[in-house]
Amino acid sequence: MPRTARVAPKEHVYHVLTRGNNRQDVFEDDDDFKKYLDLLFRYKEKYHFKLYHYVMMTNHVHLIIEPSKGGGDLSEIMKGINLSYARHYKRKNNHTGHFWQDRYKSIIISKDEYLLACGSYVELNPVRAKMVEDPKDYTWSSYRVYAYGKRDVLIDEHPVYPQLSGEERERRKKYREFVRGMLKEKEAMKGEMERRIVYGGADFVKDMATNYNISEKIKRMGRQRGWRKNKENRPL
Repeated sequence: MPRTARVAPKEHVYHVLTRGNNRQDVFEDDDDFKKYLDLLFRYKEKYHFKLYHYVMMTNHVHLIIEPSKGGGDLSEIMKGINLSYARHYKRKNNHTGHFWQDRYKSIIISKDEYLLACGSYVELNPVRAKMVEDPKDYTWSSYRVYAYGKRDVLIDEHPVYPQLSGEERERRKKYREFVRGMLKEKEAMKGEMERRIVYGGADFVKDMATNYNISEKIKRMGRQRGWRKNKENRPL
């Protein structure tokens, strides 16, 4: 069964996870976080993808990306960002050897309420990691863009967010309520993305399976070719 990145058509949205090798830290200080943001901006200009949500943790990064038909594909985008950041880190810290853990993992997301849920999953990472109690208190994420109207030139408003309300202030309030609901009812969506290849409703999953020969989740039976054990592919 192929990874989604290997069959990644440009007309879909992807939840992308990149980890440091052996789960080592990839960000040492604020300058590192800012450098990664600068690279996101640079490659957005080059490949014209849309970025809907992000969070940068100390040892991994989550992005929700939609490649454009006229721009680069997902593999070009992630190769450019990851290689450029690895070079920065290695020069700065005299680091040798592997930097990122294998290839990035990607999940196809349906462009409906599942996209909103996936965005909250990404932005609740610092809460699940017990780094903060409220996602607004974590600096390196897109949460405050949607929840409080913070200006962030990196973020493209996805088509589901405006459906929360026709009025901007009310929309932000409803987004905060939505994320709080995810935090309370689903324990910050703990384990929600584990083993997933496609995240969406039954019809969407069926279409993806038919068109690209992929299933909704990674199967647990044995070690499949091209995949490591589940614990090594699990989002944090």
